[in-house]
Amino acid sequence: MPLTAKIRTRDGWAVSHAVVTLTDMTGSQVLRAEANDDGVVQDATVLTPGAYTAIVTAVGYAPAAATAFVTASGRAEIGAVTLTRQGGTELPPPGLWSIDPVHSSVTAVAQHLGFASIRGRFDEFAGRIEIAPDDVAKSRVEAAITSASIDTGNRLRDGHLRSPDFLDAENHPQITYVSSGLTAIGTDRWFVHGELTLNGVVRPVDLDLTYLGTGPDSYGATRAAFRATAELRRDDFAIKYNEVLQAGIAAVGTTLKIELDIQAVQGELPQA
Repeated sequence: MPLTAKIRTRDGWAVSHAVVTLTDMTGSQVLRAEANDDGVVQDATVLTPGAYTAIVTAVGYAPAAATAFVTASGRAEIGAVTLTRQGGTELPPPGLWSIDPVHSSVTAVAQHLGFASIRGRFDEFAGRIEIAPDDVAKSRVEAAITSASIDTGNRLRDGHLRSPDFLDAENHPQITYVSSGLTAIGTDRWFVHGELTLNGVVRPVDLDLTYLGTGPDSYGATRAAFRATAELRRDDFAIKYNEVLQAGIAAVGTTLKIELDIQAVQGELPQA
């Protein structure tokens, strides 16, 4: 191939949607080629020997320029071109990521007696994250939580939370969340817009999501980490039970804070 190039992020991930535009010394465009899924550009256009300027662009990245020299044989190897994410933060490679429940946590925090807090975590959940290749705002998140897996460290209280007074786990065994879009609020933060189905009620809920980074684990897989929070009103999901103490204080607050610490594995989650 007369022209070859590899387009990568600073972390070495392929930028599959990059475009290389080649111009001659007069500024005239002589070639335009797109990278394949591996971030590799290969074009068979025959070029006149000499110096050219290669401009590499991709949605969500700052443009980069490189000099390409076409030899007498017509070959031009631009080599590796590194693109920097606009805003300076690299994102996980596009594609499917599976939430790893062993290294993740889903926690709900409720106010108790007007001044204390009770924390409960869900022990069974699963989910998928699809990072869009061209625009991160088009990425998707889907997750499902088993209602009966709530664990506050107290068997009697957990049984009450599974009852129709709260989660009604027998009639509504799953809590689900499906995203509908993302809005950037920083270089590594987004509002994830979506719908939460809880206790049989569907309501829009936004997650305040922070991306923490990507890296390999000890088993050779690639992981990405995220932290997200949300705030819910129990009344919005028809969870109206409460006990009012003699002082007029509700035993359980009307607001729930949701805290998500998520590790996702690139691709499908390996079977145990």
